[in-house]
Amino acid sequence: LIRFHSFLISVVNLQMMSLTRTLIRLRGTLQSASRPRCKQTSFGSKRWQHTVPEAATCNWQLLDDCFELSYGGLVMHFDYVWLRDHCRSASCYNSKTNQRNLDTASVELGIRPAKTRVDEEKLFITWPDGHVTRYNLAWLVENSYEGQKRSAMQPRILWNSEIYTKAKVPSASWEKFMSCDEELKRFLRDFLLYGISFVEDVPATMDATEIVTQRVSLIRETMYGRMWNFTSDFSRGDTAYTKLALDRHTDTSYFQEPCGIQVFHCLRHEGTGGRTLLVDGFYAADKVLQQSPENFELLSRVPIKHEYIENLGTHRNHMIGIGPVLNVYPWNNEVYMIRYNNYDRAVINTVPHEVVQRWYVAHRQLTAELRKPENELWVKLKPGKVLFIDNWRVLHGRESFTGLRQLCGCYLTRDDVLNTARSLGLQA
Repeated sequence: LIRFHSFLISVVNLQMMSLTRTLIRLRGTLQSASRPRCKQTSFGSKRWQHTVPEAATCNWQLLDDCFELSYGGLVMHFDYVWLRDHCRSASCYNSKTNQRNLDTASVELGIRPAKTRVDEEKLFITWPDGHVTRYNLAWLVENSYEGQKRSAMQPRILWNSEIYTKAKVPSASWEKFMSCDEELKRFLRDFLLYGISFVEDVPATMDATEIVTQRVSLIRETMYGRMWNFTSDFSRGDTAYTKLALDRHTDTSYFQEPCGIQVFHCLRHEGTGGRTLLVDGFYAADKVLQQSPENFELLSRVPIKHEYIENLGTHRNHMIGIGPVLNVYPWNNEVYMIRYNNYDRAVINTVPHEVVQRWYVAHRQLTAELRKPENELWVKLKPGKVLFIDNWRVLHGRESFTGLRQLCGCYLTRDDVLNTARSLGLQA
């Protein structure tokens, strides 16, 4: 009985081992089937490579002047010099400093790969000198011209008054904003999406206003000073220093690089009126693009001068900024700045006669969109409520007012605002 029992155990063990080997072979077969693999197929004189299965389809071919890659539903073209120039090997790129080592001028302009293959998620290129370049296919998609053309540099939500009001975008709280990076990140995310953001419960002093702005960026000092504090005393040669209503506009259009961010804090108002007007310039520009692409193209191409001349008291300034009303990225037609200020626009002498009338028509269409009541967001600033405005996107104005109204604020450097956002993991 003991020997028979041992025999049964041996048989069971052998069967279990056989079953395990079968499962291992089956698992290996399934894993092998799920991995993309390349096979070569000839079509005339061209070599095509196909990566299967269908979910990860990858086709590529070597053309005379470029490498063609079809991956992730996108057909891309890469110049051979570009592929050599952007090599991320240790000898070509310093991954610690994220800087290039390769001297572009040393790359032969007529270079072509000696060998090319695609293995799973990577492209391998061997160059004539034996150097090997490796690329992740996802990296190529992200950094290809075709990939950039279909993606936005900065995510945003275009808005009119109804859209913004319904979004119920929360304001940041002063104490939490100053101490919590997550609150700062949420504030910047909303700012990037809408072009405006608020911080509430800030002490109604210029010092506190300066502190809250420095949480976001460096202050950009201009001829108005580092921090400005003004009333309607006309102490500067600008309509803003009066009690008059101000139509929608962007600030410092007369700078060659207009200030990126504007900050307002109403420290005191003993009177009526004075509400702040906000209009999404990108929303209006998008309407022009949809209705009249030729007008959009004209506004993004024709350079216009803006000018600020001040001769008041001890202030002597003469600033000139030149650029189109709409500034766009040429590869995807994405607007990144609107320069709109009817007060400071200079003599139009940079436009040939045959274009002038067309420019006025295009400008009138944009103005009509900007002035539609449904596109106006009116906000009453009060002590403790600090407003951040993307001056490259959102136009601001105000209604006339009575009594004493004291505002302080400043401009922020745009690059440093975006740097803060990227440091917190946001796309900017």
